[in-house]
Amino acid sequence: MKRLIGTIIALFAFLVAAFVIEVNKQTTAQKEKVVGILQTMSHPALDQIHRGIIKGLEDEGYREGKNIQIGFQNAQGDQSNLKSMSDRFNQRNAAVTIGIATPAVQSLANESGDTPVIMGAVSDPLGTHLVKSLNHPGGKVTGVQDRQPIPAQLKLLRTILPKAKRIGVVYTSSDDSSASEYREFRKLAEKEGLTVRPYTITSTNDIEQVAQTMAGKVQAVYVPTDNTVASGIATLLKATNEAKIPVFPAADTMVKSGGLATRCVSQFDMGVLTGHMAGQILKGKNPADTPVRKVTSYETMINQKAANELNIHIPDSVIKAAQKKGRIIK
Repeated sequence: MKRLIGTIIALFAFLVAAFVIEVNKQTTAQKEKVVGILQTMSHPALDQIHRGIIKGLEDEGYREGKNIQIGFQNAQGDQSNLKSMSDRFNQRNAAVTIGIATPAVQSLANESGDTPVIMGAVSDPLGTHLVKSLNHPGGKVTGVQDRQPIPAQLKLLRTILPKAKRIGVVYTSSDDSSASEYREFRKLAEKEGLTVRPYTITSTNDIEQVAQTMAGKVQAVYVPTDNTVASGIATLLKATNEAKIPVFPAADTMVKSGGLATRCVSQFDMGVLTGHMAGQILKGKNPADTPVRKVTSYETMINQKAANELNIHIPDSVIKAAQKKGRIIK
C-alpha cells in the first residue's frame, strides 16, 4: 500500500511538473514576437544582408529564442514561393516582416495585411510604389534603400579604362530596381560620350548566350544590383574572361566572385541598418512616419587577380583607395 501511495505521489508530481513546464513554454512563446524574414533567393550579396539583419536586431536588443522568434523563408527565385511564404507569416501573426530584395518586399507588401514591412535593400522604393515618399512613407512599408553610388562606379570604370567607349550593361528586364540602376548609369555614361548597349535577361539560363553576344561589341560590362545576374555571375565571368572583357559589378560580392572592381555600399552594413529599423518598429515606431534610410559610406574594392588575368593595369590611386579598407582581392 505504501509503495502504491508513493507511486501515485510520484506520478502526480511528474504531471504537475510537466504542466508547469508547458505553461512556461506557452508564456515564453507569447512573449516572443515573431519576426518574418523573406529572402528572394540565395546568393552571397543577399546572404550578407541576412546576416546583417540578425546583427542589427541584436543591437536593438532582440535575440532569437530570447524575446523574438525568427521565421526565415527563402523563395529561391520562385514567385509562387514568395506569395505562399508571405501568407505563412500572416498565419503566424508576425509582429514585423522583413523582405530581402525588391521581389520579397513587394510580395510582403501585397500579402501581409496590416503587418509592418521593412525593406532590406530596395534600389527604387518610389518607382516600385512601395512608399509614397522617402521621408514620409505613408503606409506599412519603410526600411533601407539600396543606393549604390552609380556616379562613383562610372568614374571608377573610366579611371581604370580611360579609352573604353562601348559599355555593355547586363540586367534582368523584370527586376524594377535593376532596370532603374541601368537607366541611371546609361544617362550618366551618355553624358560623358560613351555608348551604352543594354543586354537583358529573364533568367540565369540567358546569361551565357547574352555574354557571347556581347563579345567583340563592348569594351567593358557594367552589372547593376541584380539578383539574377548575381546568381549566375560565374557563367557571365567565364564568357567575359575568355573574351578579355572586364566586368564592373555594383555589388562587392560579385567582385569577390571575379568581377574587376567596384565602388559600393557594404551589403552587410545595409542588413545591419535594416535590422535596426525592424527593431525600432518592434519598439513601437510607426512605419508610415519612419523615413527610408540608406547607408552613405562607400568602399572601393578591386580584384587584382582578375586584373592580372585580363592584363589590366589598376591605377595607383584606385589601389590606395582599396587598401584603406583592405579591399583588395589577390
